[in-house]
Amino acid sequence: MQVSRIFLVSGLIPTPMKISLTILFYCIALIGWSQTGTLSLESIKGYAFPTELTACAQGSKIAWAVDEQGKRNVYVAEGPDFKARKITHFDQDTGQEISSLTISDDGKSVVFVRGGDHGSNWNGDLPVNPGFSLSPEKVSLYSVPFAGGEAVNLSEGDFPSIRATSDSVTFLKAGQIWIVSIAGGKARNLFTVRGRVESQSWSPDASLLSFVAERGDHALIGIYNKADRTVKYLSPSFNFDRSPQWSPDGKRLAFIRTPGEGGEPDTLLVRIHRPWSIMVADISTGESATLWTAPKTLPGSLPTTHGGTNLHWAAFDRITFLSYHDGWPHLYSIPAAGGKELLLTEGKFMAEYIKLSADRTSLVFCGNVGPDANDVDRRHIVRVAVDKPGIELLTPGTGLEWTPTTTGDGKTVVFLSATAQRPPWPAMIELAKSPRNSQLIATDAAPKDYPSGRLVVPKPVTFMSSDGFTIHGQLFEGVGNGKKPAIVYVHGGPPRQMLLGWHYSDYYSNAYAINQYLASLGFTVLTVNYRLGIGYGYDFHQPAQAGPAGASEYNDVKAAGLWLRSQPGIDPSRIGIYGGSYGGFLTAMALARDSKLFAAGVDIHGVHDWTTSRFNFSNQNRFEKIPALESTIKTAWASSPVAYIGTWTSPVSLIHGDDDRNVAFNQSTDLYKRLLKQGVPVETTVIVDDTHHWLKFSNALKVDHTIADYFVRKFLKK
Repeated sequence: MQVSRIFLVSGLIPTPMKISLTILFYCIALIGWSQTGTLSLESIKGYAFPTELTACAQGSKIAWAVDEQGKRNVYVAEGPDFKARKITHFDQDTGQEISSLTISDDGKSVVFVRGGDHGSNWNGDLPVNPGFSLSPEKVSLYSVPFAGGEAVNLSEGDFPSIRATSDSVTFLKAGQIWIVSIAGGKARNLFTVRGRVESQSWSPDASLLSFVAERGDHALIGIYNKADRTVKYLSPSFNFDRSPQWSPDGKRLAFIRTPGEGGEPDTLLVRIHRPWSIMVADISTGESATLWTAPKTLPGSLPTTHGGTNLHWAAFDRITFLSYHDGWPHLYSIPAAGGKELLLTEGKFMAEYIKLSADRTSLVFCGNVGPDANDVDRRHIVRVAVDKPGIELLTPGTGLEWTPTTTGDGKTVVFLSATAQRPPWPAMIELAKSPRNSQLIATDAAPKDYPSGRLVVPKPVTFMSSDGFTIHGQLFEGVGNGKKPAIVYVHGGPPRQMLLGWHYSDYYSNAYAINQYLASLGFTVLTVNYRLGIGYGYDFHQPAQAGPAGASEYNDVKAAGLWLRSQPGIDPSRIGIYGGSYGGFLTAMALARDSKLFAAGVDIHGVHDWTTSRFNFSNQNRFEKIPALESTIKTAWASSPVAYIGTWTSPVSLIHGDDDRNVAFNQSTDLYKRLLKQGVPVETTVIVDDTHHWLKFSNALKVDHTIADYFVRKFLKK
C-alpha cells in the first residue's frame, strides 16, 4: 500500500488588511480552542524565532535576526533601554535565511547575508528556491544603517568581514575575496589565489588581511598586504592550517594545524586519535612555532562540538581554546610565549557558543551546568576570566539561555532565552547590578498572546540501555485519561542534545513545537538523548561501535520504547517513533528491527544505507587497500536499516525535500522501492525544492501537519 503526496507551495502568503500573519495565526488558534478545546499547530508555531545575535565592538548596540513564520528580518536595539527597531522589511516567506549578522565597529552599519543553506553539508553557499520564484534570489550581501533606512544589496557573496575603518567590507564570492563599499557601489575582486579561500579576517589596524587557502590535500594561511598589494604565506607545510586569529597588536597570528591528507589507507570504522596543534606565527618573518599539541589520546582528538577549537587571542597575551582531552569540552588558556595550559572550566559539563569579550579579558559561553541536577539537560550563560580558573554562572534557574555576547562597553551580557513554555527571545544581564537578574529585552517586538500557559512542561527521565548506558530523555505527558498512545522522538545530528525546554536550534525548536502539539492531542512523547549526542562527556559522545561501525546507539532508542511500554499509563500496542536526519536513520532501524515494539513511524530525510552514504568503497584503484575492507563493508551494511527490510512490517511515512544538502534524496527513493517490494504500507511526502531545514515556513508547517496527521490516523482514529 502506498499513498503519495507532493507539496507544491506558493512562494507568497498574502496579508490582507495589513494584518500580520502572526495575528492571523492567533485568530485561527482561538477559533480552534473554542471549538475543540485543543491547541492548534498554527498557534504553537506562531512564535518568532531569533536566529542571530551580535553586539557592536564599541558601546551598547546590538542586532539580531528573527524568523517570523518565514519572514526573516533584522532588529536592532541600544542600551540602556534596548528598545527594538525593525530595520529590514522582507515581508514574504521565500525561504531566504539571514546569516553572518555583523555591526560595524563605528556602530553605523549592519551587514548580513541573505540566502543559502548554511547548515548544510554541501552547497551551503548556493541559492535556494523553495518558493519557485522564476527569478531565484542569489546568496547576497546586504548593508543597512543602524539608525534605519533602506537595505542595500551590495553584491552576490557570502561570509563578510568589515574592516576596522568600517568604510568597506570584504566577502567571499566564487571561492575568492571581493571588496565593496559598505554604502554600496561596484564590488571588485581584491585578489585571486589558487584554491578556495575561507576564513578571511582583517588585522586590528585593517592593514593586513588573513585568509585560508584550501588546496584539497592541505591548506595554507595567507596574508594580504593592503599597502603594497602583495600576498605571502605563513610557514607553508604539508598540513591543514586553519582558524587564524590576530594578536591585539597585529604582529602575530595563532592558528590550528592538523595533518594533511596522505599516508597508508586508514581503517574506516575503528576510532583513532585525530591530532592537532596550536601554532603561533610571526607576521614579519612568516615563520611559526608550535605553542601546544593536544594529548595523543582519543579525547585529545580535534574537538567536534560547536566552534571546534574555539581559538581566541585574549588579553594578557594569552591564547584560549577548547579541548576535549579531559573527557569534557572545556576551555583552556596558555601564554602566547609558551608554557602549560590552564584549565579554566573544571567540572562535568560542556562549553559551547563561546565568545570573547570586547576587552578580551573574559569568555562567555553557554553550558549545561548549574546547582540543579537537571541542568545537565539545560543551557545557562557562564562567564570565565581568560587568565584564571573558576566559572561564574550568570543565569541559574529552570530556564534555558544560549549564544551570549558581551556589549562593547562591557556593561551587559545579551543572549537568547527561553523556558519550557515561553519560546526564545533576546534577554540581558547588567554586570554591575547585584543581584544579577536576567530580563527580557525588546519585548515590544515580541509576539503577543502566545499560548505559553497551555504548553506542557517536559519532565526529565532516565533509563538504562541493554548494554549499560544511562540514557536521558524528556517526557511530554499527553492530555486526557486512560492508557495513551506514545511516541518516541529521535533527534538528528547526531551531536545534539534535546533539552527541558525550547531548543536553541530552529530545526529542533520546530520539533519541540510538534511534540507540544502531539501532547495536546493526547499522545505521550519521549525525546531520547541517545549515545553519540553531546552534553554527557566524551565517552557518550564518541562511543565504540556506533553509527556505521555497529549502530550501538540503536540500543538506546529501543530502550526508550521499552521504557514507555513498561509505564502503566501507556498502551503498549500504540507506540510510534519519528525523527529527522540521523533521527530518521534510527526511526528506520526501529521499524526494521523491532516492528513488534514500534507500531508505526515517520522517517524524515533519514540515512538508510551506510555503504552508499558515507564511504567511497568503489575507489579502490590504488595498490594499498583499506584495512579489513570486506569486514568493514559488511559491518556498515549490518548497521543500515536496509539490511533488515525482511523483518520490517510496521507502516511508515517517508518525508524528504528534494533539494536536501545534508542527506541525499536517493536515500529515501532507495528505501521506498525496497519497502514496496516487501509489501510494507508506506506513504510518501516530497517537499519540492526545499532543503534539509525546511527554509520555507509553510513547508515546515505542512511537514508538521503530515507527522501529526499520520499518528492521529494510526493511533487515535478507529
